Amino acid sequence: MPDPMSVASGICAAGALLSSWQLRRRAVRAEAEISHLQAELDAERHAASHDPLTGLPNRRAFYRLAATLLTDAGGQPLVAVVLDLDDFKQINDRYGHAAGDQVLISVADRLAGFAGDNLVARLGGDEFAGLLTSRTVDRRWIAHATQRLSETVASPIRLAGRSVRVTASVGLAPVTGPAQLTEALSRADAAMYQAKSLGTTRPPRQLVDSARLAER
Repeated sequence: MPDPMSVASGICAAGALLSSWQLRRRAVRAEAEISHLQAELDAERHAASHDPLTGLPNRRAFYRLAATLLTDAGGQPLVAVVLDLDDFKQINDRYGHAAGDQVLISVADRLAGFAGDNLVARLGGDEFAGLLTSRTVDRRWIAHATQRLSETVASPIRLAGRSVRVTASVGLAPVTGPAQLTEALSRADAAMYQAKSLGTTRPPRQLVDSARLAER
């Protein structure tokens, strides 16, 4: 006949093992729920700060990130960039909005590739902006960067078996200090509209913001 004390001890041990297993299961479940909630929170934060179509930072995130970059620049020259597609409405009208979305995605990818690790964003519609770093910023550098970016965007884009060429008006302006981002963007915007008014057939060297640039 089994010893009652041994039986009781066995039951207690089994109960302890069961309780421990249940606690571990609850802990694993709680960790999974926390990870899921954290992933949802990260997704919401990303959605609030990024353009859903292109994946680039949106307008609000651009100004916040740019302010941080300007504060931490350490005296390194920075250049504000504004880019606006030419006659983009014609793409939507002729090929449809799905094609227009693909053009915006392609332009965003090209702008990000051109900028490298620098900040670029979609401000809205067919308007993009960026903040580029450079060892030196003078008239020649601005002109060269303007031409390269214009040519990068103007490369043919494949849309449903056809090739479409989209041009962009580009404006660049140096940022002279941490508090001067808005002013630099205004000057870059003015240069961009000058480029648009002159037309894309004009040489890019004529479409450069010359304010506060000294020949070196």
